[in-house]
Amino acid sequence: MRLKADITLFIISIIWGSAFVAQRVAGQLGSVYQFNGYRYLLAGLVVLPFAWKIFQSQKISRPQWMWMVIAGFVLFIAAAFQQAGMLYTTAGNAGFITSLYVVLIPILLFFFWGEKPHWIYIVAVVLAMLGAFLLSTGGSFHIQFGDLLELIGAMFWAIHVILLGKFASKFEALTFSVGQLIVCGVLNLGVGFVAEPAMQFDLPLLFAIGYTAFFSLGLCYTLQIWAQRHTPPADAALILSLEAVFAVLAGWLILNETLVTLQIIGCVLIFVAVMLSQVKEWTSGKLDHEHLIEGR
Repeated sequence: MRLKADITLFIISIIWGSAFVAQRVAGQLGSVYQFNGYRYLLAGLVVLPFAWKIFQSQKISRPQWMWMVIAGFVLFIAAAFQQAGMLYTTAGNAGFITSLYVVLIPILLFFFWGEKPHWIYIVAVVLAMLGAFLLSTGGSFHIQFGDLLELIGAMFWAIHVILLGKFASKFEALTFSVGQLIVCGVLNLGVGFVAEPAMQFDLPLLFAIGYTAFFSLGLCYTLQIWAQRHTPPADAALILSLEAVFAVLAGWLILNETLVTLQIIGCVLIFVAVMLSQVKEWTSGKLDHEHLIEGR
């Protein structure tokens, strides 16, 4: 069962990585809020059948409604920055910079909750900053605007994970997931209808919406919940971190995106930083389950 779970998580990391290509395609068409709105709403409908019996059998408490709205709002901001960055950067850059949310989590926990990070986190942060600089600039002193947006998005992904771990983990996972996905979708559509011209539903955009909604958000989230019940958290963290690598590979294979040598070194440094940020949890045998559940 553990092998099946690890294989499932490996497939999830491939889908999540390739989803950055779909988002990049939508970004090239200039779509941010409406694209996010449709795909998150559709994803909520995909997960809804799995949660329907739970909705029928138990009443959703007022605190859960409140935290679903808060988590959905933070998810809306994170997804908006991530998708806006896709207008200006590559799928590979977006994948690796987004993965920095794992490194940012202990920093936010220190500044806002006073939780002192292990010394190894400091090393991870330094490596991550250097890696992000090399990936974004290729060694020059000009930071790409799209990469900056992705970095801001990574910070909000980190905030979202912290909210899930500290406040939302007490609630049932599937119903909470449906709630935050729908809130995120509605907020994106509301802003999109005001701030963006009407979306032109051509075939590439429809594919990007469908792929990210059905596979990246709906299917992968449901499979992830099952898989993480049958494999150690350290396994899950390592396998899912490969998402950033698959984002680069997918961008190269499908969109012909390339990286110069210094950018490749930046990717390696970011990957090492993400791994180091989890070392303390691996050695202690504990890893917050909610840190591994992240919206895409």
